[in-house]
Amino acid sequence: MELDDWLDTNTYHHSRYSDIERLVNLKKEKDLTISLSLPTLNEEETIAKEIILIQTELMIQHNLVDEIAVIDSGSEDRTREIARKYGASVFLASDYLKEEGVQQGKGENLWKSLYLLKGDIIVYLDADIKNIDPKFVYGLVGPLLEREELSYVKAFYERPLQFGDEVRTGGGGRVTEILVRPLFNMFFPQLAGMMQPLSGEYAGRRSLLEKLPFFIGYGVETGLLIDISEQFGIEKIAQVDLDKRVHENQDLQSLGRMAFGILQTFFSRADALGKVELKEELHHIYKSIIASGEEYDLRGEELREIERPPMVELEQYREKWK
Repeated sequence: MELDDWLDTNTYHHSRYSDIERLVNLKKEKDLTISLSLPTLNEEETIAKEIILIQTELMIQHNLVDEIAVIDSGSEDRTREIARKYGASVFLASDYLKEEGVQQGKGENLWKSLYLLKGDIIVYLDADIKNIDPKFVYGLVGPLLEREELSYVKAFYERPLQFGDEVRTGGGGRVTEILVRPLFNMFFPQLAGMMQPLSGEYAGRRSLLEKLPFFIGYGVETGLLIDISEQFGIEKIAQVDLDKRVHENQDLQSLGRMAFGILQTFFSRADALGKVELKEELHHIYKSIIASGEEYDLRGEELREIERPPMVELEQYREKWK
């Protein structure tokens, strides 16, 4: 599929799917179940609102979502307690698939969601969305219910940044625009039409997701897009405009760590696909410069983008779901 054609046919606005009962009927006709996965780490301020809203609007008022689950990375606040209180299933990621080794990261939680949740369609939402709305779910599942040939749907939106009580428009998606989009244009131009490839809100069919490897950290979204487009074609991917997403601003040091993880994922894939040739193993220590008065120090931190195998390759998974 040509990129211009893909952009025209596979890009939607969430309002197309605002008739939720139509989506419920499509779900019933196609005998599908839908699970919502919320990967968490210390999200006590926002998790209750997300669970209550989706549960009320899309489970009680409309039977669109069949399951809400929190997959937690070991929160030290009240995230798990609050999530249980308001009716979500709660899983501590490190308690499951221990025989595969215990890792920590958002991608690890997304990967384990396939083992823990029952849905034919899995919806992933970040747990820090301050303007949560039902459209974050129905906008993503709508294309999958409407078009059987689609398997993966990404969100895009305006990303105003929040600084305390102040919200400023523009400035979001910085790593996307100065790192990921230029790299995609150079090496994977079929993905140049993705509005926000790093968005944390997306939905996919289990039948696709179980065949994909997952990087455990910051590179998970980049890796998934590359693998889907290379193995199955961009015609399997759609994107939906959700208008606006409000979240806390990340400082530049945090964005640097994110970019470091994404670059590991990118070059790992580019090397495996013959786009580049790595002469030596990538370094995994990220060094930050710490200034104190007139003193400057380097602080090193290991950030290793470990790759989890496709879930369908695990015997435990096949025994549970096949």
